[in-house]
Amino acid sequence: MDATTAPSRRPVTGAQRRNDLWLAIVLMVGAVISAWLGSVAGVYGDDSPAFVWSLVYAAALTVPLAVRRRYPEVVLCAVALVFFVGISARIPEVYVGNVALFIAMYTVGAWVENRRRATVVRLIVIAGMFIWLLATTFQEATGGDGPSRAGLFSPFAAYMLLQFLVNAAFFGGAYYFGERAWAQAQARSTLEERTRELEHEREVTAAQAVALDRVRIARELHDVVAHHVSAMGVQAGAARAVLDRDPDTARIALQAVEQSSRDALIELRQLLETLRTPDAETPGDSTLRLASLTDLVAHANDNGLPTTYSEVGEPVQVAELAEVNLYRVAQEALTNARRHGGPAATADVRLRYSPDAVELEVSNTGRSHLIGRPGLGLVGMRERAAASGGALEVGPRPRGGFLVRLRIPTTGGAS
Repeated sequence: MDATTAPSRRPVTGAQRRNDLWLAIVLMVGAVISAWLGSVAGVYGDDSPAFVWSLVYAAALTVPLAVRRRYPEVVLCAVALVFFVGISARIPEVYVGNVALFIAMYTVGAWVENRRRATVVRLIVIAGMFIWLLATTFQEATGGDGPSRAGLFSPFAAYMLLQFLVNAAFFGGAYYFGERAWAQAQARSTLEERTRELEHEREVTAAQAVALDRVRIARELHDVVAHHVSAMGVQAGAARAVLDRDPDTARIALQAVEQSSRDALIELRQLLETLRTPDAETPGDSTLRLASLTDLVAHANDNGLPTTYSEVGEPVQVAELAEVNLYRVAQEALTNARRHGGPAATADVRLRYSPDAVELEVSNTGRSHLIGRPGLGLVGMRERAAASGGALEVGPRPRGGFLVRLRIPTTGGAS
């Protein structure tokens, strides 16, 4: 945008056009009345032209104001020209003309978007007015009529100085108020634009918050349901295989299915209670901690996945959110190992502590590729790693099986 062109104002409304039309009508009626009263009062004596010229002057002076917001520069030039001609021709109207000229100059300052052009047009009119005033002063000074010119500060000099001061105040006021109206309009426009931007940002933020909540809920549901349903599927399959020849083993497997279903319901109930409590914080309200990894490993062993667990290093303080995410990643990794590793798969869970980070490593033997369509478990693990400011490594091992490694900083790493 050019430096001389300010941001666009709002377009002229229908109400503003009707107001301008009514303003022009009222001023024209006032100009006619003022000219008639001036003629009766003999403002210019017998030098005034016929009254019909006063009517023409009143119309030419005020009618352009009906379109002052749409063509402000043209209206100012037209009104100024008519005003100069009327005063020079001694039309007996000395009040409404000043008001019309003031309004026209104010409109240029308040509505013209090209500020350089607005300034130039107004300065030309002001310069023309003072040149005309100088010419009139010279004409009066060389004539013999009018106030006395005797003395250093004669009545004539006082009268002409008063004319200059009044015109300076008149045009200066019109210029100032026009500039101020433009500045206020731009400030209001900027404020409205900022308000619209903030409203849009608020809507976007609200939509993002809803989307993040949906992702978090979906991730928690996936981890709870996939873990327990996978275990129930393994135990139900084992019960079906030995139901006829070993009822006791089948009974134990069905008891494991029952327990997994109860655990799933408990975790789902805890999740729903957290979602229904507005001021609840998921990590703080959760019972999932790194100490629960031993129970998770025991559950994997009970459901057909031989798993070992070990801790390396001195335990350090870990954020609650990081503990929940580490537990869930381990849970998802063991679930995937049970589902995709094959019947002979085994798993190993290692938790390593260092002064500045905690690292979880879950590796399993067996197949190194997923069976069927990839699910959302890997996506959820990456989201949990990002939520804790950690780094996730997932992929097949060269010697077979799969490896999941999550490293979370314990200082300055959480986001």
